[in-house]
Amino acid sequence: MLSELSEWFWQEELWFPKGLGWADLEDRDGRVYAKARDLWMALPMALVFLIIRQMFETVAIPLASLLGVRETVRLKAPHNPTLESHYCNVTKYPTQTSIARLCKQTGYSERQLQRWFRRRRNQDRPSLLKKFREAWRFTFYLLAFIAGLVALIDQKPWLYDLKEMWKDFPVLTLLPSQYWYYMIELGFYSSLLFSLASDVKRKDFKEQIVHHVATILLISFSWCVNYIRAGTLIMLLHDSSDYLLESAKMFNYAGWRNACNYLFIVFAAFFIFTRLVIFPFIIYCTWVYPVTIYEPFFGYYFFNGLLMILQCLHIFWAVFIIRIAIRFLTDSAKVNDDRSDKDETDDSEEEEEEEKMKNGPLQNGHTVHNNNHSKTE
Repeated sequence: MLSELSEWFWQEELWFPKGLGWADLEDRDGRVYAKARDLWMALPMALVFLIIRQMFETVAIPLASLLGVRETVRLKAPHNPTLESHYCNVTKYPTQTSIARLCKQTGYSERQLQRWFRRRRNQDRPSLLKKFREAWRFTFYLLAFIAGLVALIDQKPWLYDLKEMWKDFPVLTLLPSQYWYYMIELGFYSSLLFSLASDVKRKDFKEQIVHHVATILLISFSWCVNYIRAGTLIMLLHDSSDYLLESAKMFNYAGWRNACNYLFIVFAAFFIFTRLVIFPFIIYCTWVYPVTIYEPFFGYYFFNGLLMILQCLHIFWAVFIIRIAIRFLTDSAKVNDDRSDKDETDDSEEEEEEEKMKNGPLQNGHTVHNNNHSKTE
């Protein structure tokens, strides 16, 4: 059964133009070609990235302190089984009807109940330190971009003339630099897919899953059918701006407002230019040029379909980026990531008065003990 499925899946009519097939990619005369079995290398590479991530997250704690990352004190919601059950099993945002019913069950006032849900939601939100620990991606994107430039800038004509991507296709010799560039990128995105469950979940969580899956499929497919020249260009293009976003995030978490804002503006310019100008031109080249060489086939449509999915995601994220950039340019506001949930604040003035009456004065959310009183007081 599996052998029949494999034979159907890898049939040459699906993945190659008419008259070409897997035999054309057999190593010969000292020339080496990409092979599907090479993709297994991505699994140990993904494991290596997960280990590197754990090591970086350990180092990130003192680094965060050095950069001035400070956690805000979150007031905890008092334990209440009834409210906890409603929060976990029904909704985190109760309706007015539910609030009225829960007030009767718990004896809380409506204001106390709303405050409990605000505090409980804040408890579930990722801490600033957890967000900062994800900045290990900055190191990867920067190094990957440099490595991509090194792999392509030296005597790679398709970097300057996109028509060269299809010259002599599919009989394109595999270079060692291309092999490692592919395996490292595929291993990295595989590790991101494996770690999604533990990562900070933002509003575009579903889009991130689609992006990672589409990227892994695109890298794997382009490797198997020797679309490597197009694949290296696409990977380089994506790495060219991502490290700017990650560096802006780090400065944001550290409270370095000006550095964060200006880096974000530079990132926005790079993102829009590379993803909404250059990338569509690459899609045009992968859609138009190949059919001047061979008739369209399933693999041709599959490859361009994945590129169109990525382009749709680029437009989706560009909306967020432009919205934030306009906000900054018009009122010099602090740059915030619209994809991330923000902590909800309590009714500060009235609540502080209540806390003072119960516990004494507060400082940074903690009771300040007066040590100047005498023992007889």
